[in-house]
Amino acid sequence: MIYLQRISPIIPGLALSSAVALAAYACERLEANLFGARWIESLILAIAFGIAICTSRPLPSSVRPGIHFSEKFLLEIAIVLLGASIRLSTIQGVGVALIAGIAAVVIVSIGASYLLGRLLGLPPKLATLIACGNSICGNSAIVAVAPVIDADSEEIAAALAFTAVLGVLVVFLLPTLYYDSGLSVSQYGVLAGLSVYAVPQVLAATAPVGVLAVQTGTLVKLVRVLMLGPVILLLGVLVKAQSGAEDAKTGRHHSLVPWFIVGFLGLMAIRSLGLISEELIAPIATISTALTVTAMAALGLSVNIRSVAHAGGRVICAATLSLLTLGMISYGLIDILQLR
Repeated sequence: MIYLQRISPIIPGLALSSAVALAAYACERLEANLFGARWIESLILAIAFGIAICTSRPLPSSVRPGIHFSEKFLLEIAIVLLGASIRLSTIQGVGVALIAGIAAVVIVSIGASYLLGRLLGLPPKLATLIACGNSICGNSAIVAVAPVIDADSEEIAAALAFTAVLGVLVVFLLPTLYYDSGLSVSQYGVLAGLSVYAVPQVLAATAPVGVLAVQTGTLVKLVRVLMLGPVILLLGVLVKAQSGAEDAKTGRHHSLVPWFIVGFLGLMAIRSLGLISEELIAPIATISTALTVTAMAALGLSVNIRSVAHAGGRVICAATLSLLTLGMISYGLIDILQLR
């Protein structure tokens, strides 16, 4: 009975968030059936639907606890489960020089993109989200970094919305660059793996060029995704260090690293050691995705479009310049390592 009393306040908001997520999944499926491809993924659709609902009419206070629960706790669980999709053995055969180069590209790109965002007047947290999203793995990086830096709903929604648009444009435009760039097939694969957001998008961007580009791009992209763990760990340490003085004054105590980062790294280590059955990887990934989409629906339900639109121009400019910077740094790496 006590347990039911504790969870009952979250049920209305959780149900609403789940319903919005299901609608997003249904529309994604409809896209696939009508057009043969998922041009707008369910994660972005869930945010858009949630924002539309929140903007169109005030939500009752009864749904707020469940929306907050979905937006925060479900997202943290999803991040932990995401660790099972990453295996350190991916880096075998890539070569030490290229691995170091990929890590350097990610670090330099994050720093440069953050500075660009700040120069354009973006708040520090929004600039961080865009920098990490562009530099690592798009939506997944933004979603994973957001709770670490305690970004608010408007900042997350803005970063996701505008980088999602850029991600689709890159998939279309990058193959056209290949024919005028003078890059070899493998060099193009490296460039795509370093600059395209998600693994499926890398496949789409490299498939027109050839099998070698697909294989190279996917491998480079997977190594790039591995940087997500160290980056969120470092951000967690920096955030906690900055808040340490305030905690000391107020007598509060927080762990140095958020629990879900520990869980993420722990599950990644367990997967790397082969202690998770391969048959479980797909179901875990499905659960993680479902929780993420539900969390993004809740995030959208917390955002009024008017609060996001005012930053639109600056966000688009920052994200675009960040992506161009990443492309130039990636091209430089290919030249420095003399990849063929």
